[in-house]
Amino acid sequence: MSLPLAFALSLQLAAATADDPPATGRAKAWPRFLAGAASGLLTHEASHVFFDLATGAGIGVKRVDYAGLPFPAITHDPMGPRQEYLIAQAGFLAQHASNERLLSRDLRKTRAPFHKGWLAMNLGTSAAYAWAAFTRTGPAERDTRAMAEAARVDEPVIGALVLAPAVLDAWRYARPEAKAPRWLSRACKLALVLLIVRAD
Repeated sequence: MSLPLAFALSLQLAAATADDPPATGRAKAWPRFLAGAASGLLTHEASHVFFDLATGAGIGVKRVDYAGLPFPAITHDPMGPRQEYLIAQAGFLAQHASNERLLSRDLRKTRAPFHKGWLAMNLGTSAAYAWAAFTRTGPAERDTRAMAEAARVDEPVIGALVLAPAVLDAWRYARPEAKAPRWLSRACKLALVLLIVRAD
């Protein structure tokens, strides 16, 4: 299965409105939670590949190290600043789109371990990237650094625009009836997208 196809299938799963089947206990809920988290990670990475291919940047894989741990990173051919920004922010774009769908119902009060795992991965990924942006640590290929360079802003600014929606979406999960975090979150997500105008 190609990664763009996996990306499309993952978004389709996020768009499902039916609750996950009730689990009879924690032992059955955890695998579904972990499967949801894996789908969130796959969606983030596959979205980079999707935009790599859409912009003609090509794709590759490179070994990088973070905190002494090696892992593969998706790479592409050098592109102009706007294309670089678009590709780098693609993972967050996919996270934000899936969060909007996941939070369109009161997820906290439903037995939906798959969807909760997906949301947890999205929020955790944003928090980890924000930390890397604030501390300027991690591999040089990190998304927040690429976005900051392309948009000609300090990396902590990108970190703040990545962290704010995650915090607000966690608030939305806890208090789905609250309107302020919903619209503030969407405004932050839009600001992160519109920052592409600075990339030229």
